[in-house]
Amino acid sequence: MEEENKTVMSSKYDSAKVERDRYRFWVDGNFFEADCDKEKEPFTIVIPPPNVTGKLHLGHAWDTTMQDTIARMKRMQGYDVLWLPGMDHAGIATQAKIEARLKEQGQSRHELGREKFLEAAWDWKEEYADFIRSQWEKLGLGLDYSRERFTMDDGLSAAVREVFVTMYEKGLIYRGQYIINWDPVTQTALSDIEVEYEEVEGKFYHMRYPIKGSNETIDIATTRPETMLGDTAVAVHPDDVRYKHLIGQTVILPLVGRELTIVADWYVDMEMGSGAVKITPAHDPNDFEIGNRHNLERILVMHEDGSMNENALDYQGLDRFDCRKQLVQDLQEQGFLLKIEDHVHQVGHSERSGAVVEPYLSTQWFVYMKPLADDAIALQQQDDEKVHFVPDRFERTYLHWMENIRDWCVSRQLWWGHRIPAWYHKKTGDMYVGREAPDDLENWEQDDDVLDTWFSSALWPFSTMGWPDDDAEDLNRYFPTDVLVTGYDIIFFWVARMIFQSKQFTGKRPFRDVLIHGLIRDAEGQKMSKSLGNGVDPMDVIDQYGADSLRYFLLTGSTPGQDLRFHWEKVEATWNFANKVWNASRFSLMNMDNFRYEDIDLSGDKSLADKWILTRLNETIEHVTRNTDKYEFGEAGRHLYNFIWDELCDWYIEMAKLPLYGDDEHAKKTTRSVLAYVLDRTMRMLHPYMPFITEEIWQQLPHKGDSITVAKWPEPIASFHDEAAADEMKRLVAIIKSVRNSRAEVDTPISKPVQLYIKAESEAIVQELEYNRGYLERFCNPSELVIDTDLKAPEKAMSAVVTGAELFLPLEGLIDVDKEINRLEKELAKWTDEVDRVQKKLANEGFTSKAPQKVVDEERQKEADYLEKQAKVKARLDELQSS
Repeated sequence: MEEENKTVMSSKYDSAKVERDRYRFWVDGNFFEADCDKEKEPFTIVIPPPNVTGKLHLGHAWDTTMQDTIARMKRMQGYDVLWLPGMDHAGIATQAKIEARLKEQGQSRHELGREKFLEAAWDWKEEYADFIRSQWEKLGLGLDYSRERFTMDDGLSAAVREVFVTMYEKGLIYRGQYIINWDPVTQTALSDIEVEYEEVEGKFYHMRYPIKGSNETIDIATTRPETMLGDTAVAVHPDDVRYKHLIGQTVILPLVGRELTIVADWYVDMEMGSGAVKITPAHDPNDFEIGNRHNLERILVMHEDGSMNENALDYQGLDRFDCRKQLVQDLQEQGFLLKIEDHVHQVGHSERSGAVVEPYLSTQWFVYMKPLADDAIALQQQDDEKVHFVPDRFERTYLHWMENIRDWCVSRQLWWGHRIPAWYHKKTGDMYVGREAPDDLENWEQDDDVLDTWFSSALWPFSTMGWPDDDAEDLNRYFPTDVLVTGYDIIFFWVARMIFQSKQFTGKRPFRDVLIHGLIRDAEGQKMSKSLGNGVDPMDVIDQYGADSLRYFLLTGSTPGQDLRFHWEKVEATWNFANKVWNASRFSLMNMDNFRYEDIDLSGDKSLADKWILTRLNETIEHVTRNTDKYEFGEAGRHLYNFIWDELCDWYIEMAKLPLYGDDEHAKKTTRSVLAYVLDRTMRMLHPYMPFITEEIWQQLPHKGDSITVAKWPEPIASFHDEAAADEMKRLVAIIKSVRNSRAEVDTPISKPVQLYIKAESEAIVQELEYNRGYLERFCNPSELVIDTDLKAPEKAMSAVVTGAELFLPLEGLIDVDKEINRLEKELAKWTDEVDRVQKKLANEGFTSKAPQKVVDEERQKEADYLEKQAKVKARLDELQSS
């Protein structure tokens, strides 16, 4: 729509007032909904679904702000943008939260039963989903809520069953008894990447195992003596001359009395310890493999909660670590303990509960990973089909993991999650795996376990689009997606799994690009955590400084792939930037009352300032567009900041006051037109970064359209590009800055008129400066202004050089000649350094032969400019030193 400008901006920038109700305006206007317009090219992002466990943290704010910036820019560029929202059920984490709440209420899930517990879980999900949506709103995220998904909604649950059953039928999913990572606190299996290793100061326990029928013993060392209760063999290397005579003989297990065979196995390291190792197939993954090779019994000595079971004999009922203490004491008392050494080693801890992980023999469901990994690796060899990692170094990280992948344990001993679609016959014990339950359900029992959360999350890019329905409209239009934004800490958890599952079930990559960012740390570089108490709630930051300030800080504070340190003072600095934008816009709008969109006319005569700002606008549009497209938000933000703060606010708006406050109505209209146009395009560029303040300002500018969210992204206008004007303005600004600096050095305020002589190197520059005399008089305040090609430097005058001219300010009685000589000597050294630098660069054949000609020409121009300034400073220095 067309609007007449009426200035209603408040005198002070109030982020809370600006951001209040604006999101409702966007959502109610359906500006964020993908419209399936076939004339537009689709662009798709799926949100990394946050867990329904609590508040979003700063990492979520950073991650989603980057996605929102990309989505908003692409929408303005004319794409049919789908940014699909959703949330993850997060099995282990959510169940732990719900159980903690039940415990506070004096209940447990076992007392409730599975059905009632799941009712409580769904209530929890609805409660926290609402909370997360409110945070998305506060951040200003342009999500298409009409397509919101949840990892356990009906459609996604059907997709999970389809994948599980298909993989089972292909032999890619199997059930077996293996050593898995076990969390004794949450009492569930963990995948390898859900285990975090920490360096722990532990002990190495050396024991002697008696050899049956002789006085010999064999020395064994372990960090986990409690597992010896499950020993079923001792292994030595077949080539170890120390033990060759003992292979096949029997040792007696101390304290237990069980007879163990000494076996030979190539796995044993002869150089490690005594060269003999105890074999506990039920409590160690390597021992499990050795046990398989030698048909050894598997004796499990612990319960799922980490306490010792009936196979632990006299130690039954003790916690595993209490058992360790008691057992070591008994070994010592009975003469089996040789020594105890201090030993620092890596110990696995549960990512969720923090408990020490127990390698544990268990019947679980596994994904056979090698063929899936091979397909995913092969995908990366196809340039047109591969997933592009940004930065690309993370592709090596991904491939290394895929090349060394192990089978994936996907079953979890939980109630909250996708229940495994397998049933066991109550009488025959037969197993049935299917998309639907068996017909005679009364004779079957479903597997109690649920699937690993990452199993369903791995399907997220295509299951959310309607897969496995191949005719689903969204699937055919919006998949594969264009970019995924996520942290480097979940490349293995999630990114890798989405890639191999997408390749397996759609034949395509799930996304073209994956933009990897780091972690947010505190100001000292420490990882934010509850235990350290150094976390920052993004909602608190918004309450204090507004969403726009937080967003701009997050976007511009780091480069792709790097961590980001949070500094309150930097957020405050971005608030100052927003305030600068507000004040500049308010001034401009106050000077264009009743100015309508149809009044904008850029065809008439323009001042130097008009031509320059339009040229710089063109260049800024190019920089911001290119860098945002490359996900270089920090670089794009730097160009925006410099253009808005330094050029638009500090120079153009100040220069615009001359015609705005003057009597020339034509000049006044042109200035208003330029101001309106430049502000409009600037707000559009800034909008993806700071959506709230830009919408507020844009709505009050003369404009067409309902919202800046769907306004066209600005493009450079070739006719506005004026290189000559840019050079003239550069010279003019340099003169004004030099005069101000000279005044400052001798404490002469701008309010006090002083003489100013400008010696131009050509008549063309004289004419140029005379044409812009009004700017020089306004910003230099000269009592006398002389511009000529033939000027002699006045005595005791301060001087400065700019490209194409020398300046002289006779500040009689104020200038200290010795200080002026010292200043000029420093300036001469500066230009000499610049000359040396650029000449070395131009002397480098590697640079001149490989760099684009435009870049080489720019360096040659710099050389000429620096040589000119060097010569002028040297000449002026010689004058002062000889006088």
